[in-house]
Formats: sequence, C-alpha cells, structure tokens
Amino acid sequence: MMHEVLHALKRLKERGEVTTIDLKSMPFGPGDEEALLSYLGCGEVTIELQSLGKSRICETFYPGVWLVDHYNATGDRIALSIEINRVPEIVRSQTEDISHAITRLEQQLNPDSTA
Repeated sequence: MMHEVLHALKRLKERGEVTTIDLKSMPFGPGDEEALLSYLGCGEVTIELQSLGKSRICETFYPGVWLVDHYNATGDRIALSIEINRVPEIVRSQTEDISHAITRLEQQLNPDSTA
C-alpha cells in the first residue's frame, strides 16, 4: 500500500495528478488497517467538517498525503480514503459557492446599490 502512495505522491509532484485510494473497500486482515493508519499518522493539519455527518481530514506525516474519514449522522463510518493531493477536494471552495460569496459580500459592502 505504501508503495502505491509513494508512486501517487511522485505523480502529484511531477504531473499534478491527484489519486484517491478507497480504504473502506480494501480487504484488510486483522490489525492491518490500524497498522496503516498508525504508519501514516497525523501531521500538522487537521480539518473537521459538519455536513450530513462529521468528516475528519488530516494531513499525514507525509505532506500531500491526506487521510479522509467520513461518518454519517449516527456516527457510523461511511468512507475512509487516502487522498494524494495538495489540498483535499472536499475542502476546496466550489465555483458556485464563491459566486454566492461575491454577491453577498458586494451586497453587504454596498447596501444602497443594486450590485
């Protein structure tokens, strides 16, 4: 698994190629998932999202390698993945959301105009 992560990290650096590895669907043996998560560790950045359940994203000990863990509203894990990316896709602002933010900010800064 870590060799796959290494190759994906090289592709990210050289070509900007993003890779996602779905850990939830992996047929881990007893203790293998825990050993992998321990090996990856959690580095300097941790992000928590609250949207239809909790999501925890942490940069591992290896910059560019992110562990993305999603739970539903009842606390059951619904997805676990490794994302090799500069910033995880889930935390990037969407173009539509940015457009709405521009409109709201313009309205707040210019309440008397019809921006």
